[in-house]
Amino acid sequence: MEPGGCRMSGAEPGAPAMITLEELGGLAEESPDSAYHGNGSGPEEEEEEEEAERLADEEQERLLSYWQSVGRGHQVDVPRDMAEPIQQLTRGNNPQERQTVPFTLIQRKENLGDLLYEKRQYGKAKWACIKMKEKQYEQSICLGFMKLMRYICEQNSSGLYLGITIPIVTIVHTNESQSEMTQSVTVAYYLPEVLQDEPPHPFDSDIIIEEWPSTIVYSRSFRGITNEDSIMREINLLAEILESPELCLQDTFIIAGYTNPAAANRHNEIWFLQRP
Repeated sequence: MEPGGCRMSGAEPGAPAMITLEELGGLAEESPDSAYHGNGSGPEEEEEEEEAERLADEEQERLLSYWQSVGRGHQVDVPRDMAEPIQQLTRGNNPQERQTVPFTLIQRKENLGDLLYEKRQYGKAKWACIKMKEKQYEQSICLGFMKLMRYICEQNSSGLYLGITIPIVTIVHTNESQSEMTQSVTVAYYLPEVLQDEPPHPFDSDIIIEEWPSTIVYSRSFRGITNEDSIMREINLLAEILESPELCLQDTFIIAGYTNPAAANRHNEIWFLQRP
C-alpha cells in the first residue's frame, strides 16, 4: 500500500483524522452478520463443512468490501491482505470484553464542578509498539494501526486473536517551545493482562514489545477529531491548567483514544508524563 493512500478526512469536511483499531472495531458492529457455521455429523458432515467454508469465504469478501467502502469514505486504502484480520476482528469484537488499561487514581482537579484533569498512576506493563515517521501525522497513524491490527488478529506466534484493549495510544513529540509536532510518532497497544507475562511474538519485525515503567500521568479529556492542530491546542491548554507543568516531560506527550474517531464527538485524552 502506498503511504499516500492512508490520508483521510475526518468527521468534519476537510478536517484530517485517522483510522484506528477502535474505529474498525466500532464499525464492525454495523457490519453484515457473521456467516452460519455448520455443525454437521454423520454422512452429512463433509457436505456441511464445505458449505460452512464457502459461507466463510463469502463472509470474508463481504466484510472486505464493506471496509473498503468505509475506507474510501475516509480516503483510506484498505488492501486485500487486510481481509482475514478484518474478519477476525469483526467476529471477536464485543464492547463488553474490551479491557481497559488499569490505573490508580491519585487526584481529580475540578473547577466549579467541571473536571480539569486527573492525576493517575499506570503500573509497569508491556505494550506492542511501532514507530512511524511519514510526512503526515495521519499517514503515520494509519499505517501503524494497520500493522498492529494484523498483529492482534492472529499474525503472532500464538496464532490467536489477542483482543482489543483501550485506550490505543500514540506517543507524539514536539519541539522545545511546544509550538509544533515532529514527524516521529509511536503507536502502541496494551497487551491484555493474560498475555503480560509472555506476549506473543509479532511476525512483523517493525513491531516491538516494550515494557513501560510505572508512570504518573496528568490526563485531560477532550472531544472531537485528533490532528496536529487539535493536539497542539490540547497540549497548550493542559500546560496552562497544571500548577507545575515543569514537573512533566516538555517534549513527549500521549494521545489516548477510546471511541470511534469517525464520530464527531469522539472521546480522547491528552496525557502529560511526570518526570521520573
